[in-house]
Amino acid sequence: MSALELIPAIDLKGGQCVRLRQGRMEDATVFGDDPVAMARSWEARGAKRLHVVDLDGAFAGEPVNRAAVEGICAALSIPVQIGGGIRDDATFRAYLEAGVRWGIVGTRAAREPAWVEGLCQQFPGRVIVGIDAREGFVATEGWAEASRVSALELARRLEQAGVAAVIYTDIHRDGMGTGINLEETLALAEALSCPVIASGGLHDLDDLTRLKAAAAEQPGALLGAISGRALYEGSLDFEAGLALLAS
Repeated sequence: MSALELIPAIDLKGGQCVRLRQGRMEDATVFGDDPVAMARSWEARGAKRLHVVDLDGAFAGEPVNRAAVEGICAALSIPVQIGGGIRDDATFRAYLEAGVRWGIVGTRAAREPAWVEGLCQQFPGRVIVGIDAREGFVATEGWAEASRVSALELARRLEQAGVAAVIYTDIHRDGMGTGINLEETLALAEALSCPVIASGGLHDLDDLTRLKAAAAEQPGALLGAISGRALYEGSLDFEAGLALLAS
């Protein structure tokens, strides 16, 4: 069984590296003003992939920080996954041409699962779906809009479309340091055959220990975990996390 990945996150807002609390744009903490330098530092420290989100794009419905994303891809040798504002085929294709390995779709995927099926046919193995949920129900438009579609129902439908992975984020925990919603994440992973990436609330090595133990019970179901604020604020030591997951 391959080791779980600990995936650093870079969230872009106004060209800066920030982290939000519970997806609120008005509650942003700036951690750097040079996204390319930040990306290089994560690669140098041992990251195997990088998670990037265009927060402005998620709300605008189209890429806003594309230049920063292109700069990151040009500077790195590790793969990059990007989400935020990918609502059409042309945007998805443009990101792949810029060097992105995986595009993450969320809002339109929740509204038009058939579109994801077509996207997977065009770009096999390159489509990741981001399912962001409040109390088990999907949120869209940069988490600003709530739906009555259950995360599990959507994930099952999109799995059939052929997505490479599902990123599951519990919005209530995102940026709060209260621990990953392990119960819901594992329930989703158990129900799917494609791998799940945990997101939202990762705080420290104890969280990673629990995630690793759970992954051992369901080999191959969990690909890894995304972390942002915990890494930037220091409650989770990146190198120690890598060592724990590799041991």
